Amino acid sequence: MARKKKLKMADLADKHVLYQLSVQCVEAEIDFVDETFAKLRGRKARLLREDFCGTGNTACEWVRRRRDNCAFGVDLDPEVLRWGQEHNVGSLRGKAKDRIELIEADVLKVKTDPVDIVLAMNFSYWLFMNRKTMKRYFKSVKNSLVEDGIFFLDAFGGYEAPKVLRERTEHDDFTYIWHQAEFNPIDHKMTCYIHFKFPDGSRLNRAFSYTWRLWSLPEIRELLDEAGFSKTTIYMQGYDDETGEGNGIFTATEKAEPEAGWLCYIVAEK
Repeated sequence: MARKKKLKMADLADKHVLYQLSVQCVEAEIDFVDETFAKLRGRKARLLREDFCGTGNTACEWVRRRRDNCAFGVDLDPEVLRWGQEHNVGSLRGKAKDRIELIEADVLKVKTDPVDIVLAMNFSYWLFMNRKTMKRYFKSVKNSLVEDGIFFLDAFGGYEAPKVLRERTEHDDFTYIWHQAEFNPIDHKMTCYIHFKFPDGSRLNRAFSYTWRLWSLPEIRELLDEAGFSKTTIYMQGYDDETGEGNGIFTATEKAEPEAGWLCYIVAEK
């Protein structure tokens, strides 16, 4: 009788759980979004739309914050939306489940009620590879916002951003590996992967794959301006002097140091 093959840790792992643990910090992200909106507009936002939402993790965090907060999550991938509906929306308590809707749709075409906030995080909007399509997306976002609505995006850069490299981050039960595999300096097209490695030596290779354009901050700001946004502000992440890592504190600025790697939020006001 054949012996049953022993499953490795990679065989038992859920890539969406690993992604949420290693890439996202939705609590800190919603802290920034909520506080910044209130500071700029003098009121609390209520209705949020998370574009390229994946599992809808951030949208779920939004509806957990206040009893009248509501959210849409928009993504093209039905599989990841099903996962998010089951695991993230499904874990919400009480009537919170009724205040969120995950929508399978193209963010360029989706129609929702006008929202206070639109999010495009984790550099997801970089999949638009040319100015024409990116400007079209930014215009559609502007048209989706209420009169005093705000669009929140993030971006990364630095002199290591276009390099081919692997960065490893140790977690309790796995290692997260960010892999910048290819970069073309002519069109700034890059291919990136996320891998996961486990203590038993097993791996989830290319658990997530990305092909996008490495956009610069001046390009993004110019396109937001052309799309009709009245003002954009860069909130750059500070650094911990001891570790050299980002400290999670984002400050509005018009000047930053040319670091090897930086991370920022872009806040675009309608």
